[in-house]
Amino acid sequence: MIKSALYISILALSLTACSLLPDRDEPVARVGDRTLTMKELSGYIPDYLDAKDSALWADDYVKKWVQRELLLLKAEENLKPELKDVTKELEEYRNSLLVYRYKNELVHQKMDTTVTEENIRKYFDEHRESFILNRNIVKAIYIKIPVQVSNPDNIKDLCLSENKEKQAKLAEYCMSYAKAFDRFNDQWVAADLVLKNTPAEIKDQNEFLERNRYVESTDMNYYYIVGIRDYRLAGQVSPMEYVHDEIRNLILSKQKIDFLKQIEKDIYKEGVDNNKVKLFKIKNNRL
Repeated sequence: MIKSALYISILALSLTACSLLPDRDEPVARVGDRTLTMKELSGYIPDYLDAKDSALWADDYVKKWVQRELLLLKAEENLKPELKDVTKELEEYRNSLLVYRYKNELVHQKMDTTVTEENIRKYFDEHRESFILNRNIVKAIYIKIPVQVSNPDNIKDLCLSENKEKQAKLAEYCMSYAKAFDRFNDQWVAADLVLKNTPAEIKDQNEFLERNRYVESTDMNYYYIVGIRDYRLAGQVSPMEYVHDEIRNLILSKQKIDFLKQIEKDIYKEGVDNNKVKLFKIKNNRL
């Protein structure tokens, strides 16, 4: 057995992506009456691997295949006949898989996946206590610009302006001079995600956010500024926009559950109405 294992390992390590041709039926390993061929092995090796990695991957696969087959052989030799009979389990698995696939097809073909903004707003209003923030979040603008071309007063004037012309002017300025410029798609983001990109030291983030509209800092080369357009603190109710997609998924999940429950009821009724079902009384009401 030791010699066989050594042979398998050496053989597998000698394989390359080029030598694993799909039409080759040479045996790579054999356990009992089960054989692993070159063709089978090549079919499992990922195409993106180079020759060296293919050989290593093949070696690992062969070893695992041998181990699995040896365990299976032992099980076949030692288990009692009733323990080796998996007919019932296979039938139950097949039935479950068919039902699962059928339900999925119905969901894809017939379920209404429409979720309106009104639906989302209503759900949010009715479940606000479920959307408490566990971290500080901000709407912010982040700018990193070389010190020599920075103009802090001008940047701050443009940074939080809602005026479209000033926003365009800031974007043009940053595109020309800034090392980094990000509006985070005007979405809510974690405060830590924004602030970690500056050398600023903030001991109490909550207090800082409550008292400041800007985070300014510099190092030898760059001027950093974060314009805080809005913020929410951990423990407060989340803005609806921040949990918008989460709510939509929750509504869709509930719609799917309700849809499938109705499908089951309809199929049951159809089966009874079409005399596909017959229920028998159990004697003495016992199984």
